[in-house]
Amino acid sequence: MAAPFARAVDHYLAHVRINKGLSDNTVEAYRRDLGAYLRFLRLRGRDGLAATADDVTAYLDALRRGEPPATRPLAPATVARMLVAVRTLYRWLAAEGYVADDPTAAIAPPRRPRALPKAIAVEQVEAMLEQPDAGLLGRRDRAILEVLYGAGLRISELVALDVDDIDLEGGTILVRAGKGWRTRRLPLGSAARAALTDYLTVSRPELARRARRAARGALFLNSRGTRLTRQGCWKLVKGHAARAGVAHVSPHTLRHSFATHMLDRGADIRVVQELLGHASLATTQVYTLVTAERLRDVYLAAHPRAR
Repeated sequence: MAAPFARAVDHYLAHVRINKGLSDNTVEAYRRDLGAYLRFLRLRGRDGLAATADDVTAYLDALRRGEPPATRPLAPATVARMLVAVRTLYRWLAAEGYVADDPTAAIAPPRRPRALPKAIAVEQVEAMLEQPDAGLLGRRDRAILEVLYGAGLRISELVALDVDDIDLEGGTILVRAGKGWRTRRLPLGSAARAALTDYLTVSRPELARRARRAARGALFLNSRGTRLTRQGCWKLVKGHAARAGVAHVSPHTLRHSFATHMLDRGADIRVVQELLGHASLATTQVYTLVTAERLRDVYLAAHPRAR
């Protein structure tokens, strides 16, 4: 594989990070997917700057069959995502003059079933919220769960919060680290405000004293007094879900549940779009399918002549 193509990929990743404002997680996902494409081209002895539609099609076929660079057959949704990385790369390469033609232009994305967000019932959320104890970390965990569910935050948004982003008197939270770095100010419900007040008053000062270095204003701290990581947040959410007897729960499940429960109770979809920080209404509309499924299930179960 020619080095110029690898350098062009690096330039593209720098472009999407700096000029497009994509999050670190999104850029790293692109890097992984494009790395797989680079490995495929090396195996075939092909230069990405001279790749054809046949090369890209062969790459997609290899992913579907589980051949290198894949280690197992990949799902259509995964193949479609990896094609997006290659397609956006070549569109940029063509626009910048690296290649004369985009080899992905005529390639249709794989068909993939629409995946509905996985939400849990209100009662299950409440069971999770009852799990944290009154200890230092328990007060922190309750605040985390209340904010994740009460504001519908992504896990990356939650761990990036600083103390100054919380306005308890005004009942709002400022989210600065959304996708595309879109800033939004969200309302905080009474339960989340109470949990945050308890955490900020009792737990955070003690946790902060444990740090060897200042946490630079981080809102949520780990047991060592440093900023809580995504992995740490994921682990604590899974732990409280397991103790509540709720399976298959992640921090994003609480975000899905936030949106689904809002729409179930009559919230306007455009309001939910703003709360979630979705750039497109189409992204939010998938939640209307969830509520429609729920309505159908309730109808079939409750109406005497539904079956």
